[in-house]
Amino acid sequence: MFELIKSGGWLMLPIIACSVAAMAICFERLWFLKTGRVIPQGLLAEVWELIRSGEMTPERLRVISEGSPLGSVIVSGVRNARYGREIMKDSIEESASHVIHELERYLNPLGTIAAVTPLLGLLGTVIGMIKVFTAIMIQGTGNANVLAGGISEALITTAAGLSVAIPALVMHRYFQRRIDTLVITMEQEAVKLVEVLHGERDDSLS
Repeated sequence: MFELIKSGGWLMLPIIACSVAAMAICFERLWFLKTGRVIPQGLLAEVWELIRSGEMTPERLRVISEGSPLGSVIVSGVRNARYGREIMKDSIEESASHVIHELERYLNPLGTIAAVTPLLGLLGTVIGMIKVFTAIMIQGTGNANVLAGGISEALITTAAGLSVAIPALVMHRYFQRRIDTLVITMEQEAVKLVEVLHGERDDSLS
């Protein structure tokens, strides 16, 4: 493996750095974007029960808000419920925008890695071919080792760049789709709370 990396030239270093960064981002986002962590099951029913029983305290609001992204959105609505439906909805939307920003953390770097690594591979290809043609100009076509070295560098960097970019692009699209799904679910939960607190539906939440 080391010999393969060495054969690819110095451009293998940024490609490897990109691969390490992409893996770290993917593992971190896979953990952070778990459905149970973002949208805890039964949270909305628990909040409504606390409100209905009069047991909702500032301390419990703080714990719920810090417990999950959905909790943060719900608590924002609860704190502004007394100001009317529209103010409550506005506060939920504002909180949701911050939550979405948090859910999308590191996705821009991942997308950048997916876009840049093929270019690094292409640059390696160009450098490798330049070396080949330079060797041909100086030594002619008789030195096969020199020609093979330049061609090898070109092919290795291209393959390495694509090997990093393809999974990074796939995971970037996957995370975007997952975030969209989570946001829609959070919006539905928040709407339920607004409707119940302002008497537009029954008080059964699940």
